Amino acid sequence: MFDPVQLRSFLAVAQALSFTRAADRLGLRQSTVSQHVRRLEAAVGRPLFLRDTHSVALTVDGEAMVTFARDIVAAGDRARRHFAAARVRGRVRLGVSDDLVATHLPRVLRDLRHRHPLVELAVTVDLSGTLHDRFDARELDMVLAKRPPGESRGEALWRDRLVWLAAPGHRLAPDEPVPFVAYPPPSISRRHALDALAAAGRAWQITCTSTSLGGLVAAAQAGLGVLVHSAALVPPGLVPVPAGHRLPPLGEVEFILLHREGAPRDLIAALTDAILAPSTRAD
Repeated sequence: MFDPVQLRSFLAVAQALSFTRAADRLGLRQSTVSQHVRRLEAAVGRPLFLRDTHSVALTVDGEAMVTFARDIVAAGDRARRHFAAARVRGRVRLGVSDDLVATHLPRVLRDLRHRHPLVELAVTVDLSGTLHDRFDARELDMVLAKRPPGESRGEALWRDRLVWLAAPGHRLAPDEPVPFVAYPPPSISRRHALDALAAAGRAWQITCTSTSLGGLVAAAQAGLGVLVHSAALVPPGLVPVPAGHRLPPLGEVEFILLHREGAPRDLIAALTDAILAPSTRAD
């Protein structure tokens, strides 16, 4: 009884809590998104949003509809991809944040190969900030990476704390600059760390720079300094810096999925399905 197009518009508004941002994300007019939501509310027979000129909020029924809508849309997508799987072929360009390569990328590639053996995947591994720039330059079709602070575009997959890491037993002198092992700009984790150190009034010194997570991990393991990383993706051989070193908190970072409008929809759908499989999520 529910139109999947209306459900997608509803979910976009529920995530953004803004009809304008939802319309931008879907590539539709705001009036079209509003019409979809009104028709869905008419089908349900209950209001799904509380809205005025300044804010949008889900009603209790709206919160319940989020779960139902996700299930309905996901089931429809799975059915469509199941019956279309044999026809999906072509090349898709995927950008992946370096810190996800060892943990998530192998499973995504394995899943995609199993479901869609005719799809050719061109993978670019780089800093999240660089991947966003290359996506904007239309050099990538999809991006799986961290979201820059203040941005809302993309589908949020999960959130995680950023933590300071070091080799076991590494000690920081309280009266010396914090030795920092970091990605080069435009690294998002680097920006979080330097902003936090500046706000805390802590002096710092870049002791090693690398575009590779492996290079940074090796430097931190060798005792060159501390490294900032996602708490759920801590590399082997490193541990969180003890609280006694009084390093400032780093806050959270969001991992998101972007896909380019105009890219082949069947290829995007195939790769999206592989990326969003439950085992991809970092809980």
